Amino acid sequence: MKVEMLTTDFLDRAVDLYSDVVGVIAHDGTEYTYGEFAERVNQVSHALREMGVEQGDRVALLSPNTHYFLETLYGVNQLGAVFVPMNYLLVPDDFEYILNDCEADVVIADHEYAENVEVVRDSVPAESFVGYEADAIDGDWLDYEEWLAAQPAERPERPDTSEDDDASINYTSGTTGDPKGVVRTHRTEHWHALVLNQHKEIRDDDTYLWTLPMFHCNGWGHTYAITGTGATHVCQRTFEPEGTLRRVREYDVSYMCGAPTVLNRLIAHYDENPDVVTTGDRDVRIATAGSAPATATLSSIEDDIGWRVIHLYGLTETAPLITSSNSPRRLAEHGRDLKVKQGSEVLATDVRVVDDDGHDVPRDGSTLGEIVVKGNQVMDRYLNKPEATEEAFTAKLPGYFHTGDLATMDEDGMVAIQDREKDIIISGGENVSSIAVEDVLYDHPDIAKAAVIPTPSDEWGEAVTALVVEKPDAELTGEAVREFAGDHLARYKIPKTVDFVDDLPETATGKVQKYELREDYWEDEERLVGQG
Repeated sequence: MKVEMLTTDFLDRAVDLYSDVVGVIAHDGTEYTYGEFAERVNQVSHALREMGVEQGDRVALLSPNTHYFLETLYGVNQLGAVFVPMNYLLVPDDFEYILNDCEADVVIADHEYAENVEVVRDSVPAESFVGYEADAIDGDWLDYEEWLAAQPAERPERPDTSEDDDASINYTSGTTGDPKGVVRTHRTEHWHALVLNQHKEIRDDDTYLWTLPMFHCNGWGHTYAITGTGATHVCQRTFEPEGTLRRVREYDVSYMCGAPTVLNRLIAHYDENPDVVTTGDRDVRIATAGSAPATATLSSIEDDIGWRVIHLYGLTETAPLITSSNSPRRLAEHGRDLKVKQGSEVLATDVRVVDDDGHDVPRDGSTLGEIVVKGNQVMDRYLNKPEATEEAFTAKLPGYFHTGDLATMDEDGMVAIQDREKDIIISGGENVSSIAVEDVLYDHPDIAKAAVIPTPSDEWGEAVTALVVEKPDAELTGEAVREFAGDHLARYKIPKTVDFVDDLPETATGKVQKYELREDYWEDEERLVGQG
């Protein structure tokens, strides 16, 4: 028997089995059972349909980790429409590009971030704008709660949706500057939530604290996995250590996620407050991705704070989960050092490390190749970018998605990333296109040349560093360059450091040899990618 794999299956199971269980706790402490949550989801669907949203239309959301992010996600998917979560750290130019690229029909935004859409709303296709706490937004925005209150709570009639229909579009930094819209179908979203459940040990008695941004691949799939399993979501608008630990105690949190920079900020807070209580009655586990956590970070989190770390690896294009080092059998053999590796392939996923000819490299733990992957959780395509899609799936080994991460594989199939082929920096769990930063720097009237590279950072894993050649007679300072960049870039893309150099090493064709630049900064590191 074949049954369509739809994202709404996860909500339906929660309502069917756990309607009286508290499923969502809002940032302000308001509790919703899964039955109550589903009624609000239904109201979102009715409200969108009244606005004219039909199957296949795009609804964009700009929100931190809130209950209404979850409501909007399911309310959109229930109509067969396409959910477009946006990174609230971006700037107006980014939102203008994204909303035009996806041809958004409706924009829903949080009061804290809506102004960055308001300033470009006349330049985007959307005609309907809904704001959470709209009274705090300058401009003509419908108020979210009033918008819902006018609608019935009964489930709307659902369209005939296929598992191969688009479910969401997640934007990631493109290596050439423009963000890429990663199109994920109902099937890919469904499948990766199931894989996540298996490898992150999610159960119906878990209480999950949202420290990971929900916009990241829909929160690495936890928007679906936690709901469908019947566990409880605890929403926290954005991460900060004190509030996180308070919620861990107050709600007896058992599970959360965070990039290595989150781990490091928790460690710093704990070091300053060594008597703080870090758990409720239950043990806590935390999944981390992005750059690999350093061994010292693992020791502090597991030995001092007392939480168990689970490391996973993937990309927005792969849901993200494609490998995990959560292997009790191998941890017993190799110890904690195993957790700084990206891990081995997850269920029903084919992960290989190949050379330039598409052949598997030896499983010797030292021969370098590119990670490629085949699995049901891998994206369908890049939106409006057929050439980039073709390249991603055919470059070295046709039929596999090419990650651009260079790694080794050992005899146990454990992958360890050593370098990157793509011109991407991963800083604090966020992807930064170095080319996009360079494009901004080249607009500065006193900059002759610029190269942007990752450099090692204990706090961020990788720091964005700019190497700048000034024009003759210019008198630039690093802070002046950073301020200029800050006028055009999201905060996390601004170079942490600006180093002035006399010239940049170039090939005969004028291409900057970034590998040579990086070597000077990474010579004391074991690998050319960051560890938080």
